[in-house]
Amino acid sequence: MSEEPKLHPNEGIKTRSNYLRGTIAEGLADLSTGQLATDDLQLIKFHGSYQQDDRDIRAERRAKKLEKAYSFMIRIRVPGGVATPKQWLETDRMAHQYANGTIKLTTRQAFQFHGIIKTNLKQTIKEINEVAMDTIAACGDVNRNVMCNPNPFQSQVHADVLKLSQDISDHLTPATRAYHEIWLDGEKIESSEEEVEPIYGKTYLPRKFKIAVAVPPSNDVDIHANDLSFIAIVENGQIIGYNIAVGGGMGMTHGADDTFPRIADIIGFCTPEQAVDVAEKVVMVQRDNGNRVERKHARLKYTINDRSAEWFLAELNKYLGYDLQPVRDYTFETNGDRFGWVYGADGRSHYTLFVQGGRVLDTPDYKLMTALREIAKVHDGDFRLTANQNLIIANISSWSRAEIERLIKHYGLDKAGLESGLRRSSIACVALPTCSLALTEAERYLPTVITELEEVLEEAGIRHDDIVIRMTGCPNGCGRPFLAEIGFVGRAPGKYNVYLGGGFAGDRLSKLYREAHPEDQLVELLTPIIKDYAANREEGEKFGNFVIRAGYVEATTNGPDFHLNIKPDAFA
Repeated sequence: MSEEPKLHPNEGIKTRSNYLRGTIAEGLADLSTGQLATDDLQLIKFHGSYQQDDRDIRAERRAKKLEKAYSFMIRIRVPGGVATPKQWLETDRMAHQYANGTIKLTTRQAFQFHGIIKTNLKQTIKEINEVAMDTIAACGDVNRNVMCNPNPFQSQVHADVLKLSQDISDHLTPATRAYHEIWLDGEKIESSEEEVEPIYGKTYLPRKFKIAVAVPPSNDVDIHANDLSFIAIVENGQIIGYNIAVGGGMGMTHGADDTFPRIADIIGFCTPEQAVDVAEKVVMVQRDNGNRVERKHARLKYTINDRSAEWFLAELNKYLGYDLQPVRDYTFETNGDRFGWVYGADGRSHYTLFVQGGRVLDTPDYKLMTALREIAKVHDGDFRLTANQNLIIANISSWSRAEIERLIKHYGLDKAGLESGLRRSSIACVALPTCSLALTEAERYLPTVITELEEVLEEAGIRHDDIVIRMTGCPNGCGRPFLAEIGFVGRAPGKYNVYLGGGFAGDRLSKLYREAHPEDQLVELLTPIIKDYAANREEGEKFGNFVIRAGYVEATTNGPDFHLNIKPDAFA
């Protein structure tokens, strides 16, 4: 008789946690240390926070026999990425009062704070909730912030997909009262009846879960990188339903070929009225069938890959009690943002602003944070965070347009991102010094690489051509590097794996071109390829397509093939 496989330790932590309470409250009250207990480090993720430390000063503190410089990251959920001017101003205030004075715009359309010490953690989360935002389920083994296409020039369609993203977010928010008790001083309800999680159950999901809503022809939310996506099918300016995509995901582990990024499968179509129900049932299928033994193999992409998309569809239909309809036709053309001014049919206008690495801060030469604060004071529309870490000052009325336009020019915001199409199409994760998983730099280093590459692009005459480039400090893929035309993924200190050949519209995985390449030789490595592209590309050919046609790498659309068929010189 064979033994039952041993569950991953995190499953026990969730089981013992009393629905995510653990000893978090007691840990916050312990002033003898800046950290939390080991089990609580897993539980606090469900509340929207990660414990981190400043890795730049680890050695210095160790030499002085001091505790690490612990602090906390807080991720604020913004379903659909839409925030009011008041919420922007309050986020700005809290960034200065409690965090490190900056705001990170994430690749999932959320706000992120860094550098919050433990004694300020509860007050910060409480004040976030006071401005009608929250942090619950921004991290952890649950559905996270739901993304949607910002779509400023299709106001009615955007209103529909925004409502769907918010409805799904609300429906899949954990039901536990732990968040309110710990952070908002909610009353502890004493009852003889055991608390329940109607969708997640006591142990929640095997791993994190990500949902997005896209509106073709824009794939800015990178539907193939999400566990579940809804692709809006629009006819005559109205959404008639959604194609359903399942099983996408970016993360992998270096040296483990059974882990890989995967492109989502498009399995069916649902009506707008069915969409929230579909989201719930997809989550439930993963809840009941996901791998709870091997955490590196616990995402929905592996559940589907191990069984098949056909199996998943049949199982989903059983949970739904009805069958999804056949997939409808659609086309994606890009996954980038449209910068500058856009005019809506309703008389309002929108301005999309490039934000390098999604980091909102002031520097001596560029007062971005101050500029956005002044704009928020006079803006009567909303702010929209894009999935590419940029920002849309949206729904600008005719009577506030002149003042906002003046502020944009006064602070030089209209010059941001004009350096090159490569820079405009870039994404970088936080990486060092705060992310504990980072092997290399990303946000702090990618701008330097791009600046050096811009000289190559200028010489080749393609400075303004859009080429999707992304850098992450580790293979978890938070910046979606495995869908980029050029991807850098941290392999070891000062070294990156270089990936080429992702689809311009986010519909094809990249392939490893060089392993553990020194950071100071990245530009030298790419220079001849860029020059070859400029000289020999076909009419309208994108960089990712060219490097495949020219034989630098082979095309990859199937996740398990990600590690296969690497060109012979990949490790030269």
